[in-house]
Amino acid sequence: MRVYQHEVKYYECDRMGITHHSNYVRFMEEARVDWMDQIGYGFERMEAEGVVSPVVSVECNFKRPTTFKDVVEIKVKVEEMSALKITFGYTMRMGDKVVFTGRSVHCFMENGKPVKLAERFPQLYEKCLNSLTC
Repeated sequence: MRVYQHEVKYYECDRMGITHHSNYVRFMEEARVDWMDQIGYGFERMEAEGVVSPVVSVECNFKRPTTFKDVVEIKVKVEEMSALKITFGYTMRMGDKVVFTGRSVHCFMENGKPVKLAERFPQLYEKCLNSLTC
């Protein structure tokens, strides 16, 4: 699985010249969407089938600042799964230095009601299980 890369844009930086903290959640989403595309279950596919995946919670740990034009490599992994939720872990690096770690928890819904991923998308569930890391 390839690592997602994001180049920090000028508008993503604050008055101190560092990447504003709010942008890291967007970077997480970009990387997660790319990961889903890589395993063949992009959001277009799920949404075309009537399923959405809202965020339940987000955790961010800032280790080192990034600045304009820095290229951040983002690794996404499945950390936990239950019948209704999936937790993704994110590690962002510049070279050998970790700049950020985080997690996001998502559920899956159809017509405003929770769905069990294993029942609704068994192939996606299996792919997530196969990439599960503890």
